[in-house]
Amino acid sequence: MNDAAIDFAKLNLQDALDLAILIEEEARDRYQEFTRIVGGRYAGDASDMFMLMASYEKRHGTELAERRRARFGDAPRRVSREQLYDVEAPDPGQPRVFMSARQALEVALSSEKKAFDFFSSALPYVKDPDVRALFEELRAEEQKHQTLVRDRLEKLPPGPDVEEEDADEPGSDPGN
Repeated sequence: MNDAAIDFAKLNLQDALDLAILIEEEARDRYQEFTRIVGGRYAGDASDMFMLMASYEKRHGTELAERRRARFGDAPRRVSREQLYDVEAPDPGQPRVFMSARQALEVALSSEKKAFDFFSSALPYVKDPDVRALFEELRAEEQKHQTLVRDRLEKLPPGPDVEEEDADEPGSDPGN
């Protein structure tokens, strides 16, 4: 994201909610794109992990949109998606065919950390108390998401995943 494009000191609550919604939408769209790139091979694979993350981002974006609508109705947005880039969305160069579920969750964990850092770095510039409260809430939410992803990582079966590097090794048997 180009932080210069958003003056955090001038954000009001409506703008902050719109920004948060756009951040969730960008992350959702990127995860959906990753799902298509890695393709589904089996239950619990990287595609499933990216679909799961897309559903989390969609749900959180919907909750924020409902809050926004309840408070500000259909007032037009004054911030746009062009003002942000990769706040929470995973790096577009991350997905690969034969990516493991573990690798997918590590990408997701990195994205949740990135979003946490974004809100943390914005807080010193936020003047509006309602915006500050929202950003603190969103930062805490990103920390919860990190815990969810770490819990999923811990639940993965022990042993190596079938990963791109393994599939390219001579003598490797992708059926094992």
